[in-house]
Amino acid sequence: MRPVIMGTAGHIDHGKTTLVKALTGIDCDRLVEEKKRGITIELGFAFLDLEGQRLSIVDVPGHEKFVKNMVAGATGIDFVLLVVAADEGVMPQTREHLEICQLLGISGGLVALTKCDMVDEDWLALATEDVAGFLHGTFLENAPIFPVSAHTGQGLPELKAALAAQVAAFAPTRRPDLARLPIDRVFTMKGHGTVVTGTLIAGQLVLGEDVVLYPSGTTSKIRSLQSHGAPTDTAPAGRRTAVNLAGLDVADIHRGDVLGRPGQLFPHLGWDVELTCLSSSPKALKHRLEVHFHHGARETQARIHLFDRDRLAPGERCICQIRFEEPMVGVYGDRFVIRSFAPLRTVAGGRVLNPLPRPRTFKVRRFNEADLQRLDPLLTGNPEALVATQLAMAGVLGRSLAELKAGANLDTKQLDAVLQAMSGRQTALLFDKEERRYVAGDTVQQLSAATLAFVKAFHAREPMKLGLSRGALSAAWPAATPPRLGHLVVERLLKQKDLETEGDVLKLAGHAVSMASDVAGFSQTLLAAYVAGGLTPPNLKDVLEPLAVTPKQAQPVLTLLQEQGTLVKVKEDMYFHAPALAELVTRVRAWFQDPDTPREEMGPDKFRELTGLTRKYLIPLLEWLDKEKITVRVGDKRRLRRQ
Repeated sequence: MRPVIMGTAGHIDHGKTTLVKALTGIDCDRLVEEKKRGITIELGFAFLDLEGQRLSIVDVPGHEKFVKNMVAGATGIDFVLLVVAADEGVMPQTREHLEICQLLGISGGLVALTKCDMVDEDWLALATEDVAGFLHGTFLENAPIFPVSAHTGQGLPELKAALAAQVAAFAPTRRPDLARLPIDRVFTMKGHGTVVTGTLIAGQLVLGEDVVLYPSGTTSKIRSLQSHGAPTDTAPAGRRTAVNLAGLDVADIHRGDVLGRPGQLFPHLGWDVELTCLSSSPKALKHRLEVHFHHGARETQARIHLFDRDRLAPGERCICQIRFEEPMVGVYGDRFVIRSFAPLRTVAGGRVLNPLPRPRTFKVRRFNEADLQRLDPLLTGNPEALVATQLAMAGVLGRSLAELKAGANLDTKQLDAVLQAMSGRQTALLFDKEERRYVAGDTVQQLSAATLAFVKAFHAREPMKLGLSRGALSAAWPAATPPRLGHLVVERLLKQKDLETEGDVLKLAGHAVSMASDVAGFSQTLLAAYVAGGLTPPNLKDVLEPLAVTPKQAQPVLTLLQEQGTLVKVKEDMYFHAPALAELVTRVRAWFQDPDTPREEMGPDKFRELTGLTRKYLIPLLEWLDKEKITVRVGDKRRLRRQ
């Protein structure tokens, strides 16, 4: 059977801790101050064996000053045991605790009417009726109410039987991956070192594995594990767990830190959330209101940033953003509680929609309508809608598999199935196999359109250039675009035949160099001069001067002729007709490979005899033959390079 956790709730001095002790034999008040004052201050923990199933119990303080501790303990529980004293009935913290449980998404539980030995039957009947009326309209509306006495034992067998039935029928679903242990206690154990405890709300922890404290990023290793005081090699989700951490001091850890695996959680200074203002809130929540924010076992100061209004009235709900004073880590669907400063009471709560907000959302006071509509799919909980929205918000950065697990709260198997379906429809594309990073199909389409527009503009601006390099395309995309995403975009355009490659350049499919008639005439005149020159081409200035063209003006045409393969630049301002050089290569190879008189080496003098060239052309051409790997220089002579 799956591990199940029950939490207590109720007003101070209504007998929560006493009842737990009567049920389990475990006294949850462990502090000297708790014994002295007779009240629960910190969280207490116990367990109850019920028909082969161990029920974990979290006992919470009832005093209004320690509600923050109560919230920390209520995180991760599956159902609640609401405790109400028969002699006092419903009190302020009874109401607040129930509201907190409702905000945290707890949907089941039982009610214990304690101290029934201190009232007569008529009073007990009135108290029972009062509690039932109070629970009307809440998630405990149909919960059974058990009159009990921890001192006489009255009603305890019936309560235990009901707890056993509740546990047997309960089937909590917890993620098998993404281990998260919100830490609610940190202490030192003699002979062991630093120990942390908490409720393992997802995944599992394994003895000896590496772990990380979030949000600080401090690393450690699990030295030992315990559950309910018993050593274990593996701690599953849904159990109270104690972890002995290696290499850390108590000062390195804070209550509210989350213990998890490396690279699985992502600290942020703000979340997009669905916020509900309680109907019992004494006043509306204003934009930029400073509040106490409770998530997991952590409490931090935060501000509410409303997107489409200035006030959220009691009973109203909206999408907004919560911005923190310190980084927080969360997962889609996590529940939270908000308490006001004055008066200090619970006023709101809700669930996390996006724990990975875009940086730009912190720079604006309000979202526009399009931004809010983009967040709307997160309200549905539909797995594919969650992934699609996360990818859309991420833009060109995309989301890694780990980010999607946190942002959509899907385990590995679910997420793989969703991504496979989306990939088939091209709505999600894998662009980085190492990081397993995905991008929205719409983002790729936008980048593709920007790329084609950029290349088209280049052709219009540079009509005599065949195309541009791959590296130049980065100017068409947002600065944050990962190189691997750019590569994906270009390859898709090539595959779709929207772009073509010619040599090392990219161009629009079907693009041909466009020149005005005068430019075309100049190109033909220029080329004719080099064709006539052969291996003794004219000086570039001598060709350009009668045409009244400067070297700078001629450069695009010279570059074009090179790209077309009709001219070859041997050195600065020295160009040769390509066929003339091809013929020269043939003659040089024939000279070395003459079957009648094969030669091993050629000096400058032999090259002069072969070509009849002067030193002006002789040396540049010898160096060009070396550069083109036709020959190889050995001392002052050349040898034919063997292919």
